[in-house]
Amino acid sequence: MSTFGLYEPGSSVLHRAPAGQSLLFVLVFAAITVALSSPLWLGGACALVAAGFLVARIPLRRVWPLLRTLVLLVVLILAVQWWFLGPERALVVCLRIVAALGVASLFTLVTRIEDLVDAVQRALGPLRRFGVDPERVGVVVGLTVQAVGTLAGIAGSVREAARARGAERSITAFAVPFVVRTLRYADELGEALAARGWGDRYRTDETTGDSPRMD
Repeated sequence: MSTFGLYEPGSSVLHRAPAGQSLLFVLVFAAITVALSSPLWLGGACALVAAGFLVARIPLRRVWPLLRTLVLLVVLILAVQWWFLGPERALVVCLRIVAALGVASLFTLVTRIEDLVDAVQRALGPLRRFGVDPERVGVVVGLTVQAVGTLAGIAGSVREAARARGAERSITAFAVPFVVRTLRYADELGEALAARGWGDRYRTDETTGDSPRMD
């Protein structure tokens, strides 16, 4: 199972929280981390996310890949930002990334995709009169979360395969199969959506022979 995705079964208070309220908290939390500029407060935000993982009782086998990915990402960004912006600014940027990615990952681990889709559809229901399609928006949100988990899983398996061949330091050994498998996943997803009638915004009227029209 991938680092970021998805649901890890459990009975904690975070697992039982309504998906809509959890999503709102994640969005507000991410916005706050962007607004904060104090390393102390951002460190507190990271600690809050870590406490969330403990409360949800997420097993180490799910947390460790996330930590490894974050460490690699933070080291790279810290080096670049330190060079251009100085140590304090670099620390602020890295703490923001850790807090935002951490809370997003925790959300996907304690929230079922179907619950998230239902919550989005219910929230957008009143906007139907303005032309918004809650079902489509909900499915798009669900597919987005699912895609993040899938791509993280692809990256992990490609990295493991490269390590087994002794090519873990080769960028090409990672990038090429990752791109190929990502494109294959996109193809399969597109075919699945097309089979369900998605993406056909223009169709030809078979009975009249009219030119393509918008659904």
